[in-house]
Formats: sequence, C-alpha cells, structure tokens
Amino acid sequence: MLSSLSIVLPIFALIFAGWFTRTLGILGPNATSELNRFVVYLALPALLFDIIAHARPADVWQPGFILAFTLGTLLVFVITVVLQMQRSRHLADAALDALNASYANTGFMGFPLALAFLGQDALAPTLIATIITICVLFAIAIVIIEVGVQSEQRGVRLVMKVTGSLVRNPLLVAPIVAMFFPLTGLSVPSPVTVFLKLLGGAASPCALIVLGLFLANKPSKAPYQPNVIIGLLVILKLLLHPLIVWVMATWVFALPSMLVHTAVLLAALPTGTGPFMLAEFYQREGRITSRCVLFSTLVSIVTITLYLYWIRR
Repeated sequence: MLSSLSIVLPIFALIFAGWFTRTLGILGPNATSELNRFVVYLALPALLFDIIAHARPADVWQPGFILAFTLGTLLVFVITVVLQMQRSRHLADAALDALNASYANTGFMGFPLALAFLGQDALAPTLIATIITICVLFAIAIVIIEVGVQSEQRGVRLVMKVTGSLVRNPLLVAPIVAMFFPLTGLSVPSPVTVFLKLLGGAASPCALIVLGLFLANKPSKAPYQPNVIIGLLVILKLLLHPLIVWVMATWVFALPSMLVHTAVLLAALPTGTGPFMLAEFYQREGRITSRCVLFSTLVSIVTITLYLYWIRR
C-alpha cells in the first residue's frame, strides 16, 4: 500500500500546485490554455520523439504482448465510443470519453510500479505499452476528434480538412519522424538527446499542473450532471480495461506469467493526463476528463494495491 501511495502522492502534489497558484492569483486566467499549448506543441512531442527514437527493435518486438495490450485497449475504446454515442454524445466528446476509459498512465506511473513490483524484465513491455498508449491510441483518438470537430464539412472537403489538421498536429508528426532512427539503426546525436530529455521531462509535470489550474477555475454551467458519466468511465478504466487485457493475455495469446502480470498492471493504471490535454486543446468539456483523472487515480490506490497483493501471495 505504501509503495503505491508513494508513487501517487507526487501526482496529487503537482495537481495541488497548479490549483494553489491559480487560487492565489499567482498564475492568471490564461495560464491554463497557454501552459497546455506548451505541453501539446513542445514538451509532449519531444517526449514522444524521444521514446520512439531510442526504442530498440529487439525490446519492442514482442508480438503476443503487443496484440494482447493493443486489442484489449482498443476494444475498451470502441465499447466506450459506442456507449457514449448511444447517449447522444458528440463524436469528439465520445472519443475523449473513450480515451478516459482506455488511456492508462503508463509513462508516469507504469515504469516505477513495474520496476518496483515486477523487476527489470517488466521495463521492456512497459515501454511497448507506453508507445501503444501515447502514440497509437492517441493518434486514433485525434483522428476521430478531428472528424467530429470538422463534422460540418462534407465529402472531399471533410477529408482535406481533417488531413490538413492531422499533418499539422505535432503529437502525430513527432513519433512518425522519430521512426527514422530505429528503422535505419542510426543513433540520435547527443545534443539532440539532451534537448529531448530536458523538454520531454516537462510534459508530465506541466500537464498535471494544467489539470490543477483547470480545477481552480469556476465551473461552467453544464446542462447535465456528469457524475454518472464519470463513474462509468472510472469503472471502465479500472475494472473493464484490465479484465479484457487479462483475457487477451491469458486465454487468447497464452503469454508467460510475467508478461500477463505486466499487461494487466499497466491496463489497471488510472487515466493519464493525455485526454485532458486534448480536451483543453480542442476546447471540449474538460470537467469530465479532469475528474476522471483525479478519481481514477485515487481509486486506483486501492485497486492496484489489491492486484499487487494478489499476484505476490
């Protein structure tokens, strides 16, 4: 319990730092959007580029694990989109809800938890899950959000509008360009690596501070009470996501025990800050996303601790 708590507490401390500085007026009303733009256009693309450019093919080529985690995650994503569309949610909002239910906080919490409880052998599959989450899943969500945002367009104009937005999106461009290095076997120049580490290291803490800034703002008058949606998304994230990944890893692909535990542990992580950054960037309803991050992180202290206790009996 204490090990999980020691990893989660800094996350809440960063969120509180954002809330505290905004409440005292140290940071102004424009800080939320401006800092979020810094994360989206600079820090997070640098982090994605760094992860992909330094990934070794031998480490990431584990097809059983890739398929189990990817299919389990995408299945939860699709289920959530369908459920929310049936509730008459806008396509862009349904895609953000689906991210809340399937976007695990692998980068910020996955590595320390995997190393502490499963050892060094779990780090390579954790890297795989991180790439899947913040590159593949993120890219799919951005495409769907762009389609939803540009829904007033029709036919060829819609395709051109969406394609243009995607080509200019640094969150998609950065990992695609970074693939040049692992595919060619070339190494990233040392000064570039230092630059990426410095800039990419700001992505997670700044995103959490943005979340705190957002929570300090006065709530907008919503036409509905989102508590039911938040509860549903937290359940999907903390229970359905790891359950489906466990079924895929155990019954479908029959992975070794260590890979099964790693896949399930990573799927059981709470919602990361990626969905909130997109909600803020596309000016969608961010209150649902921000509370999903908070509540799923809080509840995951119990659910992850129970899972870790169960596998270590």
